[in-house]
Amino acid sequence: MGQTNGDRMIGYITLGTNDLARAGQFYDDLLAEIGAKRLMTDERMLGWGTAPDKPMFSVITPFDEDKATVGNGVMIALDVQTPENVERLYARALSLGGTDEGHPHDRGSSMGFYGGYFRDLDGNKLVAYCLGYKPA
Repeated sequence: MGQTNGDRMIGYITLGTNDLARAGQFYDDLLAEIGAKRLMTDERMLGWGTAPDKPMFSVITPFDEDKATVGNGVMIALDVQTPENVERLYARALSLGGTDEGHPHDRGSSMGFYGGYFRDLDGNKLVAYCLGYKPA
């Protein structure tokens, strides 16, 4: 077996966008809420993360130059550690023009899944979540 990255399985993910500048501003503002900053910029792709050696979140204009479309069943999950952070990131997404896909609350999972779902400006679905939630 070849070399591995230890416990890191995902290097980066991408979501398609039809307006890179608009998506860049949305994610600059949104991801700053959880301590991520833009680590990569090129003419077709922008990427955010907490460190160069950690997984990165990115947006990209499609290589084939066709219109970016939302994938049915595709969702990005942002682990933000606490219910308060879930609520804060969800509210920030909506304040930036994102749309509601399910307000933050306990989702009833045996893992204590607390999440708030939203769509970005291009219609991509995301969830801010934390595990281990125990209602009072």
